[in-house]
Amino acid sequence: MSAQAEPIRAGSGAMFDGIARRYDLLNRIISLGIDASWRKRAVGLLSLDGPCRVLDVATGTGDLAIETTRLLPESKVVGVDPSNGMLEVGREKIAKKSLGDRVELVFGEAEKLPFEDASFDGVTIAFGIRNVADRPRGLVEMRRVVRPGGRVVILELSEPERGIMSSLAKLHIHGVVPAVGGLLSGSREYSYLQASIAAFPSPTRFAELMTAAGLEVEAAVKLTFGVAHIFVGRRPLED
Repeated sequence: MSAQAEPIRAGSGAMFDGIARRYDLLNRIISLGIDASWRKRAVGLLSLDGPCRVLDVATGTGDLAIETTRLLPESKVVGVDPSNGMLEVGREKIAKKSLGDRVELVFGEAEKLPFEDASFDGVTIAFGIRNVADRPRGLVEMRRVVRPGGRVVILELSEPERGIMSSLAKLHIHGVVPAVGGLLSGSREYSYLQASIAAFPSPTRFAELMTAAGLEVEAAVKLTFGVAHIFVGRRPLED
């Protein structure tokens, strides 16, 4: 009798190690290429200019970190992720773009970020907060490492709550995503993906979690009929 596969759990870096080499391709196919424009908007919502230091949590293969250096020419970015496989791919991409002096990728988890208090001007996380096992703790950590007045910008997938787009999005997430993911990579990981999107809190509830973590929620921006949202939180100046 064959051994049963270990269950996939939220926050498991090993979950992504096996799909790291095809992760970028799968993202483009599954999102129909729209994810690139979402990242661009997320960086803009940091509201930073001039020299700055940005932390990208759950950086994966470094797409958002790289986009940050493009849109903020005087920025330096640190990306942190719990998957060594994803970090390896990210470092290769950074080397090919000659960004080694501006982007550093390190191993770590959102719930215990290996950085000093108030050491970044802004914090981002794209498609990663859903995978943080202790979400409230992760939010508290992001607030801790951003300077007072700095912003935490969170880009995450979601299910539209009503209307025809809700039905179409659910068909895509529960049918297309696991089918394409299973064909090109591994069905376990992408079955987890569609389940985690369905289980993610509503925008209102997630904004409440940010507030409870000590962030002032400035915006919850609906993207593409609600298939994704960008949440903007600010660490109070008086901290």
